[in-house]
Amino acid sequence: MHIFKNTNFDFLKYRWPAIAVSWIIILAGFFAIWTKGIPKGVEFAGGTVVITQFDQPVSVQQVRAALDKTFPGGDTVVQSYGDPQQHQLMVRVPMTGQESGSSLSKTQDQIKAALTQANLGNKVVGSEIVGPVVGQELTRKGLLATFISLFFILAYLAARFQLSFGVGAVVATIHDLLITLAFLAFFRYDLSLNVIAAILTMTGYSTNDTIVIFDRIRENLRAMRRDNLDHVINVSINQTLGRTVITSGTALLTALALFFFGGEVLHGFAFTMMVGIITGTYSSVFIAAAIVSFWRGSGPARAAAHAPGSAAASPQPAASRSKQRKARAS
Repeated sequence: MHIFKNTNFDFLKYRWPAIAVSWIIILAGFFAIWTKGIPKGVEFAGGTVVITQFDQPVSVQQVRAALDKTFPGGDTVVQSYGDPQQHQLMVRVPMTGQESGSSLSKTQDQIKAALTQANLGNKVVGSEIVGPVVGQELTRKGLLATFISLFFILAYLAARFQLSFGVGAVVATIHDLLITLAFLAFFRYDLSLNVIAAILTMTGYSTNDTIVIFDRIRENLRAMRRDNLDHVINVSINQTLGRTVITSGTALLTALALFFFGGEVLHGFAFTMMVGIITGTYSSVFIAAAIVSFWRGSGPARAAAHAPGSAAASPQPAASRSKQRKARAS
């Protein structure tokens, strides 16, 4: 299936505007995280999540007002949950205090008592409790897994291609992570295990797309040895453009379906996947390829260094070579 035929877009022409846009988004994300922070799910911040089902329809404002008397800090999060006809809400209190003993269930009991006291008939249909020590351990392991994956991506691509390709892929992956975190901070999505799973999935997806482009560049470096490197990169991206659009488009449609029909629980996962798919495709074309161009320069492809490039280095005629052999023999 061919969507694009014989395209000749000069992608590297727009690498500097693309890099500028990326820096604007990343710096804005840093500012949002520095001023407001990035919300952490109960898995990382520690806390109690309770799913409550009410006898009658209630609003988020009613539940929040009832809980403010027991949890006055204002950190309590109340969200709609599941099918609206089920009258269910999700209540999250960030910290649980101790991580052992009966204190683990104390917050859950306080939530139920506060709602009952406000004449909001309810029953608990689900709960999750994570202590702060567990949250810190998950954070440490998540960061360690990210750094290890980046190291192996660099090592694999450096061995399979060249160091410049490995650096380009790693820079593009870091770019995707920063852009995704920026959008999570902008739209105030919790950094939960679902979101971490989406980030890791997006990282693998983006790296795979980058490798496809790099593999075509490597093939064209042999066939187009005398051509300008930027031209080789542009040709390679145009040749893989149809494949990139098809795979990214189908993956994006799946993420959109999860976002609109997957329910509240999957909103963070689907949103992260959508951002990751878009920025991963964008970085494979504009960031990873640009890094290779910056690293190796825009001159002739390196494969041409060993090819004859001038009349002085051109092969001698057969008759001349025969005379030289006779002279050496004598």
